[in-house]
Amino acid sequence: MFFAPKEHNPPHVHVQYQSHKAIINIVSNELTDGSLPPRQLRFVQAWIDIHKEDLLTNWELCQSGEEPVKIEPLK
Repeated sequence: MFFAPKEHNPPHVHVQYQSHKAIINIVSNELTDGSLPPRQLRFVQAWIDIHKEDLLTNWELCQSGEEPVKIEPLK
């Protein structure tokens, strides 16, 4: 997970897959900008569902200028 301190709200993740770039809201798990192929979007949304609490904790850490904790990939 890469992070940028003081990233704008709402809490979100940036996703890159091949030439696609997307932003997904962590709380609503909705695509808010960009695009991903449908299969990859479902994959990322499943990962966000599983790790929502960890992602929100990491969001707060990043907002405080701290490094996020590692989150396991979806297997």
